[in-house]
Amino acid sequence: MKYIGAHVAVEKGVSSAPVNAHAIGAKSFSLFTRNPSRWKSAPISDVEAEKFKENCRKYGYESRYILPHDSFLINLGSPDPDKLAVSRDAFLDELHRCEQLGLTMLNFHPGSHLNQIGIDECLDRIAESLNIALEQTSGVKAVIENTAGQGSNLGHTFAQIARIIDGVDDKERVGVCIDSCHAFAAGYNLADPEGYEAMWREFDEVIGMKYLSGMHLNDSKKGLGSKVDRHEVSGRGMIGIGFFEMLVNDPRLDNLPLILETPDELHWSEEISLLYSLVR
Repeated sequence: MKYIGAHVAVEKGVSSAPVNAHAIGAKSFSLFTRNPSRWKSAPISDVEAEKFKENCRKYGYESRYILPHDSFLINLGSPDPDKLAVSRDAFLDELHRCEQLGLTMLNFHPGSHLNQIGIDECLDRIAESLNIALEQTSGVKAVIENTAGQGSNLGHTFAQIARIIDGVDDKERVGVCIDSCHAFAAGYNLADPEGYEAMWREFDEVIGMKYLSGMHLNDSKKGLGSKVDRHEVSGRGMIGIGFFEMLVNDPRLDNLPLILETPDELHWSEEISLLYSLVR
């Protein structure tokens, strides 16, 4: 079964996320558990955390179909010691918030070398950051998101992601989220059936399908291999509707959170309905 949803708003507190997801017909969802543009945010109250859990139960959302996203500021591979320290502290706080909410995964962008250290050194630093955070928490899997390859951001090849995983001590607590726009921008031709299969074949050979923990379903405004991260509404971009039809009929992607991050949230309910209509 496919669990398609979207990254929903939490202006009224994290407890509103399940409510907002239910309102658009989502069977899974993503959220920010803190302000993604600040280093520090107010803690989640115990009352709010319990209300979140209650709403998840009310609307039938299990933790395995909820994929929270961490702050955009965090760089677990930062070459700057001060920025690395604050990133590690913020990431640890994100994991603690997930623990508090009863969530079992945290999605994050790997990090950037900022052209100041080597690629391998940065990848190893990201793995070290994960080990430090995972040792201080329990029950939450760190889910690496592939990137588009913009600038000095790492994680745009499966080999890079595999190196991070190799450096993580507890392999049971690391996973991968594939963003379709990022993959296409990085050079994986998801618009073509052969390219679609080639990507999953490489993923399995280099990383392993057992690590696949979710997906972000985004079309792309820019072309194949552009290395530009610009999301587009499903079927209206350079990847095209054929990819989404292949995906929703692919049994390898059953029972995973499949999350829309497309530009117009007012149409997410329509997109979710469209994607389910493609299931044969």
